[in-house]
Amino acid sequence: MRKFLLAAGLSLSILPSALAQHWGYDGHEGPQHWGEMSEGWATCAAGQQQSPIDLGTSSGLGLQSMAIDWPETLSGTVIDNGHTIQVNVEPGGSLTIAGHDYALVQFHFHAASEHTVNGRHAPMEVHFVHADENGGLAVIGVLVEAGAPLSSLGSVWAVNPQPEINSGGIAASVRLNEFLPADRSAWRYAGSLTTPPCSETVTWTVFRHPVTASAAQIAWFEDRHPHSYRPAMPLHRRLVLQIGG
Repeated sequence: MRKFLLAAGLSLSILPSALAQHWGYDGHEGPQHWGEMSEGWATCAAGQQQSPIDLGTSSGLGLQSMAIDWPETLSGTVIDNGHTIQVNVEPGGSLTIAGHDYALVQFHFHAASEHTVNGRHAPMEVHFVHADENGGLAVIGVLVEAGAPLSSLGSVWAVNPQPEINSGGIAASVRLNEFLPADRSAWRYAGSLTTPPCSETVTWTVFRHPVTASAAQIAWFEDRHPHSYRPAMPLHRRLVLQIGG
């Protein structure tokens, strides 16, 4: 599973069929057309559990426990795959939800945020992608607002990878826990990849409280990948649960 995700390579992640077909965030290759661009992407238009969504209210309290077990520092390969900056991490990080284990395989960024809160985008969002042995995904979403600098973000940006698939360099000793808010209360819902093929295989956990990065750090990514987000999708019959910190 880890090798599959790393080879697939993008936000949550681009699967092999997505690599064969170019897509984007604007115009005729934008999100509103993904479902018609490839037979394998039909779920992007027809799916009933698509991500991202608008948050802000919840349907009830979630009883599923969650444990984030990330090492104090991790190294990773930083690439610019044409849609985002992505860090493919070394083994060692994990996430456990209701006794089910997932391994951290990569994290990447969107500007503005993909999830909205009461209709408002944050300037940026980070997605931490975890996978289990059966192809299931659990993703942690962290909203980023302008404020104090985020030192670990600076170490990722400093690699400055060129915008080519699998072109990049190593970011050593990234302190992943700096990306997590002190208050771990969150929303949880059943959703999908936010890029083609939009597979509905993702358990989403989005923290209610943001972290901060400097205006310059946010601007660096916005200049590289502006408007790199899929608009909020209909909730349909899904429940959005609130989980405690």
